[in-house]
Amino acid sequence: MARRAGTADLPLHGGRVPPWLADRMTRLGAVIAQAIVHHYGRQELLRRLASPFWFQSFGAVMGMDWHSSGITTSVIGALKRGLGPLEGELGLRVCGGRGRHSRKTPGELTAIGDRVGIDGAALARVSRLVAKVDSAAVQDGFSLYLHGFIVADDGQWTIVQQGMNDGRRQARRYHWLSEGLTSFVDDPHSAIEGEGHGTIVNLADRRADRSRKAQLELLAALGPEGIAAELTRLDSDAARVPAEPFLPHLIMPERHDVRADDIVPRRLHAALAAAADRGPQDFPDLLLTPGVGARTVQALAMVAEVVHGAPCRFSDPARYSLAHGGKDRHPYPVPLKVYDETISVLKSAVRKAKLGRAEELNAIRRLDEQARNLEATASGPSFDSIVTKEFANSHTYDGRSVFGWEPEHPAVRSRVGRTE
Repeated sequence: MARRAGTADLPLHGGRVPPWLADRMTRLGAVIAQAIVHHYGRQELLRRLASPFWFQSFGAVMGMDWHSSGITTSVIGALKRGLGPLEGELGLRVCGGRGRHSRKTPGELTAIGDRVGIDGAALARVSRLVAKVDSAAVQDGFSLYLHGFIVADDGQWTIVQQGMNDGRRQARRYHWLSEGLTSFVDDPHSAIEGEGHGTIVNLADRRADRSRKAQLELLAALGPEGIAAELTRLDSDAARVPAEPFLPHLIMPERHDVRADDIVPRRLHAALAAAADRGPQDFPDLLLTPGVGARTVQALAMVAEVVHGAPCRFSDPARYSLAHGGKDRHPYPVPLKVYDETISVLKSAVRKAKLGRAEELNAIRRLDEQARNLEATASGPSFDSIVTKEFANSHTYDGRSVFGWEPEHPAVRSRVGRTE
């Protein structure tokens, strides 16, 4: 049985993803998806997309705001653009999106069914039913505005939906996974992300089965006295309903800045140590390539964890923003040179793996393995010093944000003998 996997608070933030970042998110998201499918199969990618913690980490490693609701829209959009040309190779299709795009999902699924030989009409019904469950059966104050449907050629799927509550300036993300799903109304979600606010109506809870049956009876009877009597009985039953089991709760704060408390230091230090240790051993040819050096290998170490990491390792999504920064300069501007080199290395590794030469892709996996081995003993600079150094070097990495290109840092100018 699919189940709720956790909750998270996602603040609403305005603005759009700039084209220079959206293009890179498309390319990096596609090549990460290719690597996961190569190593673990497409069903594993569907499982990960159904995990709220992994999904948030995936968006953060791509340079999107590490904590905001915008990650949902930008990740679904990047995957739809990036996986489109790879549909035949990966056997994965991304449908839907935000607003008017979400309403096109049933038609897209029907067309996919005709092309690949699966029951597109049944998938279209699933799309409509899931949207109805999260907007009508679960009445939590959030209005749906995004519906992303990722489907495999064998009919397996993941659905990611998002609702908005303007009054609280919060978003809630709903995750569904077809694997093991036996009912759309008995605890069907793989996850619902969002902060609880008092009592909500959740007719998709298995404990609401009596209520659902009673509603059907009342619809047949259409008697006001019967409705009043049923409400009285349900109020009495509610006092005896056991509390829901504890679930992991990811809290995304309103503030934009990334702080030391948002990350697990030993994991960060282990990734940096693994990059310093394994990089020279596993990437001798790569390190001779002009422009590719230690900073790129550090980013690759975090990308490697997104590809290979176990679910428990994504409890601090903010850590993955240290790979490629963030578009709003948090924790620092996006280092475009590093970002482009990361994409180039991954694309080269995936391309060679398709030809049976998996040395580079396996080397990236060893970065993740080494990071786990070093986690108990690795130490390193403080979070603040890492961020300070990155800002100082941002200009040399072609640092960019929604505010523009990063100017040369005064400390860098003084080192090369320049003055104001």
